[in-house]
Amino acid sequence: MQLTVHDIAFGGKGVGRSEGLVVFVPYTIPGESITVEITRKKKNYAEAELISVETPSPDRVTPECPYFGRCGGCAYQHIAYPAQLALKSAQVEQTLRRVGKLAEVPMRPIVPSPKPYGYRNRIRVHVAEGVTGFYAADGVSLLDVTRCPIASDEVNERLTGLRARRMPDGDYTLSEARKKGFFEQTNNAVAQALLDLVAERITPGGSLVDAYCGAGFFAQHLRERFEQVVGIEENEFAIAHARSHAGPNERYLAGDVGQFLGEVLAETGDTSVVLDPPAAGITARVSDAILAAAPREILYVSCNPGTLARDLSTLCRTFRLESVTPLDMFPQTAEIEVLAHLKKK
Repeated sequence: MQLTVHDIAFGGKGVGRSEGLVVFVPYTIPGESITVEITRKKKNYAEAELISVETPSPDRVTPECPYFGRCGGCAYQHIAYPAQLALKSAQVEQTLRRVGKLAEVPMRPIVPSPKPYGYRNRIRVHVAEGVTGFYAADGVSLLDVTRCPIASDEVNERLTGLRARRMPDGDYTLSEARKKGFFEQTNNAVAQALLDLVAERITPGGSLVDAYCGAGFFAQHLRERFEQVVGIEENEFAIAHARSHAGPNERYLAGDVGQFLGEVLAETGDTSVVLDPPAAGITARVSDAILAAAPREILYVSCNPGTLARDLSTLCRTFRLESVTPLDMFPQTAEIEVLAHLKKK
C-alpha cells in the first residue's frame, strides 16, 4: 500500500489514510510518500511496517544509532532535531485542545536540550541468557547493545564494564551517580532549565506547597523565596533525603498527596502549588482539594500531555491557564516534558 504521511501521532508513529482507514506507520515524517505493509488491522485503523520511502522529507537524516529501528527506545532519530522540536510542540498543543477541550492554549517556545545525544545520566539495561541490552521494538525480544548514543560517555563506560563482568540475568541501572532509591530527572541540563522556568514564573512570598516533591528538587531550590515550604511525597527514601537537607522553614510529609494536600492547603495562606505527578497525573481527590482551597497559582510539571490535558480541563474551572512550555527532556524519543502555569481567576 502507498500512503502520504500527514501527521505524527503522540508516541511517534506517522499517520496516513487509505480509503477512509487511518494507518499508523513508525519512522516516517509528515509530507513523505511511503510504501507500507499492513501488519494489524482493526475496524477504524491499521498499523503498518515501513517498506520504503518514495519521497523523503527534507527533515530526514541518518540516525546516529546502529540499533535505531530495532531498539524500542528511540522514535525520532530519523528526524532532524529542529523538526523534532516543532513536532513535539505541535503535539502538546493539539493534545491540550483535543483532550482538554481548551479553546486557547498559550504556548511558549519549546526548550531544547543542549545535547540531542549523550544526555542521559542513567539507563536501565537487561541481561538474559548472555544478552545485555534493551528490549527490541516488539517489546519481547532482547537486543544486544554495546553502546547507547543517547547516554553519556560515563554511563556507556559503565555499560562496557557490566558487559565485561558477565552479570547474572536481571535488570541493572547504570548511572553517573550512585543510585539513591528515588526518581531524578535523566537530563541534567533540561532539568536545570525546568527549575529556572519554575523559579522565573512562581510568585514569591507566602507559602509553597510542593506536591509529589520527591527529594525536594523544587522546594529546596525555591525555599528562600517563601516564608514556609511544605513538601508531600510517598517515597520514603526521597522524604528522608529531603528532610536531611531541609532548612528551618521547610517540612516534609511522607504519604499520599491526596491524603495530605487538603489539610495542608487549609493551613497555608497566599499559596503557590507545584505539582509534579507521575505519568498518570493527579487523582480526583487531589484536584478536588485544589479546587476547594483555590491557591493563588499552580505550576504543573507533566511528562504526559494526555493526562495533563485531562487535569487542566478540570483545574481551569477555577484557574486561568497562563502559559504552556514544552521542554525536550528526552531528545530522539517521543517523550516530552511540559510546564503549565495557572493562576486563580
